[in-house]
Amino acid sequence: MTSPAKKRIGIIGYGKMGQIRANAMTAVGGFEIVKVYDVALPDDVAYPVAPTAQDIINDPDIDCVAICVPNYLIKPMITESLLAGKDVFSEKPPAMNSAEMAEIARVHAETGRTLMYGFNHRRHAAIIKMKDVVESEQLGKVLWMRGRYGKSVDASYFTGWRIDKDLAGGGILLDQGIHMLDLFLHIGGRTFDEVQAMVSSLYWKTPGIEDNVFAMMRDTETGMCAQLHSTMTQWRHLFSLEVFMERGSMVLNGLKTNSATYGEEILTVSHNRAVAPAASREQEETFHYPEDFSWENEVEEFRDVINGARTQTHGTVDHAVKLMNLVEAIYANDTFVSKTLHNDLQQGN
Repeated sequence: MTSPAKKRIGIIGYGKMGQIRANAMTAVGGFEIVKVYDVALPDDVAYPVAPTAQDIINDPDIDCVAICVPNYLIKPMITESLLAGKDVFSEKPPAMNSAEMAEIARVHAETGRTLMYGFNHRRHAAIIKMKDVVESEQLGKVLWMRGRYGKSVDASYFTGWRIDKDLAGGGILLDQGIHMLDLFLHIGGRTFDEVQAMVSSLYWKTPGIEDNVFAMMRDTETGMCAQLHSTMTQWRHLFSLEVFMERGSMVLNGLKTNSATYGEEILTVSHNRAVAPAASREQEETFHYPEDFSWENEVEEFRDVINGARTQTHGTVDHAVKLMNLVEAIYANDTFVSKTLHNDLQQGN
C-alpha cells in the first residue's frame, strides 16, 4: 500500500509550543515543514522563515497550518487559514470567548476543512486508562469529579501579553484550568448546565487576569458534579484529578512533562471500600506512567484525519464550543462579581 504524500505544513508561532509541535511532526512523520513564522525567532531555526503569517496562510503550496500564537491572535489566524483552504491545528484556548468560538464554528462549517485543537492532556497514558475504565462501566457511572491544577509563577510570567486582558482573554482559567475542564467533559461524557464560581486575583492584583478560580458544576440531567480549583498561587506545580463512580474510584496524581515539575504520573484505581466505617479496599491497583507520548499522539491523529485515514475524535469544534461555553459560564457566575453588580444596581450606580 502506497503511503500518502507528506502534508506541507506551515507553523505560525515558533516559540516553545511551535517547536514542540515541529518536533512531534518530525517524530510521527507524514509532514514536511516548509515555513515557520514568529515575531522573534530563535537563532537555530531549521526551517525556511516566512516574512509574515499571511505568507504562510496564503501560500497555495501549503496544505495545512499549525497555529501556536498568543490568545488574541487565535481566532483571526484560524478563520483566515480555513478560508484560505487550509486544514488547521491550533493551540488552546479555542478562542477568547464564546462569541469568537461561534464565529470560528461558522467558518469551519462553511469551509469544510479540518480544525483540530491541541488538548494534549487527553493523550496522557493515565487519562487514556481513566477513559477506558469509565467506558467499560466496570465501576459504574461517574458520580463526581474533582480537579486541582496549579503552578507557581513569578513576576516574569507577566512580562508579555499575558498581563493584558485584551490580549489574553483571562488568567489562569484560560491558561491552564481549561485543560482540567476539558478532562471533565471528556471523562464525564456530559456537559454542565449549572455553574457556581468564585474568581479572584488576590495576590497578583491584575485587572481581568485571575490568579484563582474555584468552580462547582453540575449536569442537572444526571446529577453528575465536578469541582475545579485552578490557581497560579499554588507555590508549587500540582496536578490532581479524582473520579468517583458507583463501584470505585480513580485518583491521578502528577502529570508526566518534560520539565518533570508536576511529579510522577501515578494512577490508582480502586473498588469500593468495605462497609463503613472500615477503610480497607477489596481491590486497588496502581499504575505508573514514566513517559509522555501525548504530543506525538495528538499530531498523529491530525495527520491521519487530514489524510482521510480516520475520523477526528479529539479536539473537535463541537468539543471547543462546549468548553468555551463552560469557561464563559464560570466567569459569568463569579459570585463576587454578581454580588458587586447587584449592590451597584441597588445603590443606583
